[in-house]
Amino acid sequence: MKLAVGPVLYYWERERLLEFYEEVAASPADVVYLGEAVCSRRHSLRLDDWLGLAQRLADAGKEVVLSTQALLESESDLKTLRRITGNGHFAVEANDLGALGLLAGKVPFVAGPHLNTYNPQTLALLAELGARRWVIPVEMSRGALEQMLPHCPGDMETEVFAYGRLPLAFSARCFTARHHNLPKDDCRFRCMEHPDGLGLKTREGQPFLVLNGTQTQSASVYSLIHELAAMGGLGVKVVRVSPQARHTGEIVRLFRDCLEERTGPEAAAAEMARLMPDQACNGYWHGKPGQEQHRWMAAP
Repeated sequence: MKLAVGPVLYYWERERLLEFYEEVAASPADVVYLGEAVCSRRHSLRLDDWLGLAQRLADAGKEVVLSTQALLESESDLKTLRRITGNGHFAVEANDLGALGLLAGKVPFVAGPHLNTYNPQTLALLAELGARRWVIPVEMSRGALEQMLPHCPGDMETEVFAYGRLPLAFSARCFTARHHNLPKDDCRFRCMEHPDGLGLKTREGQPFLVLNGTQTQSASVYSLIHELAAMGGLGVKVVRVSPQARHTGEIVRLFRDCLEERTGPEAAAAEMARLMPDQACNGYWHGKPGQEQHRWMAAP
């Protein structure tokens, strides 16, 4: 299986992003997704900067994919989308139907996790339009995926979001700005103060969700490190690690060591526990509430 690093979902300073992608270039990742996928007000890097980074990562031997936003709200967003989909060099991950419409029948593309691909008919349509890879919705269970894969065209890759805070929903409202009592159009870029998102707790003080601008994430960190062998048996071709503010490089190396059987999943999970910004969860994979963590049992 190939190992992918997903797009950075948070608002980091320019230098931090550039340093992060230097680390990714030297990492054992095979695929790198680049670009702003959450909010168009985040301008640490402009599109030309992302394209320059894409070229440097490609020169380092990485497969580069440009990610599009899941929620577009303005003509400016559409203009950027047209430039991304028409870049003529790098593959594109389509995260909304607008991107899909611009890519369909023109160039091969990746059908992102926000396209809500839940049935074989949708999967077949995406393949017909030119998708060479699809990323399963983050809440899809192993059982649901097993039912989908027999209908997946033979040359279409399947990718699973295997590590990171789960991107659960998007809204036209900016929750981070609202938390700071600011209007969305004058947010003062407060997201930058929360490089791993802004935690939200229940009245009982339990971690519940994370606010990331217009995006809502899980507080717990989704980890399928125990499930790599099972995914390989199903026919999954790519597993994705979603970046976090610290230790992403170490997480990627642990996944690579597990994929190549240099480290067992139990040892890797124990090491990862100290690297996560919160506790682990894997409920969705087991068809259970997402925040649950189910004990892994080795096959007899």
